[in-house]
Amino acid sequence: MIQDFKMTGREFLELDSPQQRLYLERLKRVEVIQKILNELPKADQNLCNHGSYFLAANASLCGLVANNFFRNILHVRRASLVSALPMAVIPFLSTAAVYEVFVREPLFLGDLNCEVCAVVRGGLTGAVVGGLYPVFLALPMNASLAARYSSSPLPGKENLLRFWLTTAQPVFRKMSLGVLIQVLTGLYLATKHHGIYVKILQQMNTSRDPEELQA
Repeated sequence: MIQDFKMTGREFLELDSPQQRLYLERLKRVEVIQKILNELPKADQNLCNHGSYFLAANASLCGLVANNFFRNILHVRRASLVSALPMAVIPFLSTAAVYEVFVREPLFLGDLNCEVCAVVRGGLTGAVVGGLYPVFLALPMNASLAARYSSSPLPGKENLLRFWLTTAQPVFRKMSLGVLIQVLTGLYLATKHHGIYVKILQQMNTSRDPEELQA
């Protein structure tokens, strides 16, 4: 029985060893990429490490503007700080996190080598999470405030959908420019990040002694 256990453990290690080697190679590659990134000009380092915050800050601005539009339409005059704070914080955190997970992290881990794919992901992140999401978030928040403070007459259940579509339509029209700016910002950031990644790959390929990078 002990011998069987030893054989089982040995087989487990043998089956697991390719995954361990793959993990170690991946970890080593990430360390090399990070080392080369630290040797790039400060402008490239700042853009790589903090560029997504610009997209996130624009998302916060979109949230605050959309919040203000809905407050004016629904005549909400109270709880301005209560509605403004989450509209600034939630879009910022969401946009930064989504861009990190879907664009920057896979790019610098080597999982996203296609430039077009990276740029499309950046544009979609800017449009959906950085532009449209803050507007959708502002609607229920201000609807609840309007109902709580009775600042605007709300319809019954039978006309509820038509009422909110009519209410949101002018806000989405006004926010179309903000969404477009977010799309362009996402495209720009993804293009720049991919360019930095290409620089790192070129330095890795032209290095005479790869082991020197890992020292």
